[in-house]
Amino acid sequence: MSAATPRSERSIEWIAHAPVALFAIVMGLSGLGLVWRKAHEVFGYSALIGEVIVGFSILCFIILSILYLVKFCVFKEFVFDEFLHPVQVNFFPSITISLLLISAVILPYDAVASENIWLISAAAHLGLSIIIINRWITHNFEIKHSNPSWFIPVVGNITVPLAGAQLGYVEISWFFFSIGLVFWVILFTIMMYRIIFHDQLPKKFLPTLFILMAPPGIGFNVYLFLNGGELDLLARLLFFTGLFILLLLFSMMKLFIKIPFSVSWWAYTFPSAAMAIAALRYHELIHTSGSMIMAIGIMLIATTLILLVTWCTVRAIFKGQLFILATD
Repeated sequence: MSAATPRSERSIEWIAHAPVALFAIVMGLSGLGLVWRKAHEVFGYSALIGEVIVGFSILCFIILSILYLVKFCVFKEFVFDEFLHPVQVNFFPSITISLLLISAVILPYDAVASENIWLISAAAHLGLSIIIINRWITHNFEIKHSNPSWFIPVVGNITVPLAGAQLGYVEISWFFFSIGLVFWVILFTIMMYRIIFHDQLPKKFLPTLFILMAPPGIGFNVYLFLNGGELDLLARLLFFTGLFILLLLFSMMKLFIKIPFSVSWWAYTFPSAAMAIAALRYHELIHTSGSMIMAIGIMLIATTLILLVTWCTVRAIFKGQLFILATD
């Protein structure tokens, strides 16, 4: 900021460095709330745990929405820079995905509010998907610009049926699920090609590898909503693909432990929660001792991981480092 910048703007200059990727916080916490709701249904654990986490995720969405609205009003050029950036633009749909998840978590309390939020966020997410895919087609990109965050805009469509199917929008939910599933296969192929045959991902982007686990994890849960809860061929394919990716990522744990904390750590959270919900749902369907151990294990890993990332984020906020870390 220049010396001519008004004092009021200089006092909130830090807001200019608040990335849109912060909305991944809402995704992770909402996902954890849904995990513990499912754990209440499957194992009878306290329902209060999930509801407290859900309430906290909604509070975070309100705070982050106000923060980013201020950024848009005062530092509009920074928002435009993010939207035009080949990587950062992929995090804008995290806002609509957060709303889609909020629609799902409030559905048991207020179906009308849930439906209104769902209609707005589903339409907005479809619009962002079209805009971003249009940009991919009509602009030149280098393979180094790609990383698993590219899954967010289009594969995020898989989250639409979470509330949509329960609200009665079955055909529309199939529409969004189809988009997400097909583009997951396409983008997964591109990402594996980029990761294997080109330069390795920069260290700050390594947490986004967890995003590879989100589509099959959340896809398994959504598909069960759409097919009446039948554990058929596609359901098994989705679940076991997600489970293999989880095992693969676990084998790389030494690599992830060495990565310094940054906002990108939130990429660990929602995919872990999605896989935990999938494991709980899978156990609910087959009820074996092995599936029970697996479900509880994945649930505890996801919970521990999300609580760790939350604690690191709170600590960075109190040290005044969060937005410095966000721009590293």
